[in-house]
Amino acid sequence: MRYAVVLVLLLGVALATRAPWPQGGRTRLHVAVAGLLVHALYLGGVFVAISRGLPAGITSLVVGLQPIFTAVGAGLLLGERTTARQWAGLLLGFGGVALVLTGKMGVGPPRALGPMLIPALLALAGITLGTLYQKRFCPAFDLRTGGVIQFAAAAAATLPFALAMEQLHIDWTGDFLFALGWLVLVLSLGAISLLNLLIRRGSAVNVARLFFLVPPSTTLIAWALFGERLAAPALLGMALAATGVYLARPARR
Repeated sequence: MRYAVVLVLLLGVALATRAPWPQGGRTRLHVAVAGLLVHALYLGGVFVAISRGLPAGITSLVVGLQPIFTAVGAGLLLGERTTARQWAGLLLGFGGVALVLTGKMGVGPPRALGPMLIPALLALAGITLGTLYQKRFCPAFDLRTGGVIQFAAAAAATLPFALAMEQLHIDWTGDFLFALGWLVLVLSLGAISLLNLLIRRGSAVNVARLFFLVPPSTTLIAWALFGERLAAPALLGMALAATGVYLARPARR
């Protein structure tokens, strides 16, 4: 449903504004592959992991490794150099994320965790490889037409799994409509567009370091909206994560 609504909106905007399409079949293929990794594998993996019962804290911690893996991959695949200060910031940021998520792990029996971790690990691979792939092969494309290609590719890859594994029944409740609207407008059109702009303009490590701010931000929103308690480790973790993001910034030229 998310892919379908986004495609209708983006295609309408692209046609109405006569947005340019990526030139050449190879470029369009690269854009599609990046979309598969980020949308189908990363976001799909996160949703599947949570639906199978993996606690959100563990899911966030697994995906939180992404900036570190991205730094390694950026050096090997993109030739980007990560300084000692940036490495210290990345490690400090991950430590801060771990502290923020303390008490939210909800760890279950080890046997049960194994199958639930698989989609989370696939999500980690998706966002890491997707960021590196897009930076390497297609960093700059029109957000409107490129978005159509990315979401169409993700929808085509996801649909067979939905047909095989889901009942395809929707309860049209207010909660569902709010969640769908948020996924379409805020996540797919807003956050993903910002991510694409960041990948276009900055280094892979500079983009990835910002992911350390997601768990602290989520915790603050949960405190403000739902009255969740802010424990001392979480507050310390927020400070460490923010410091890590600052340290991992690129050097000024």
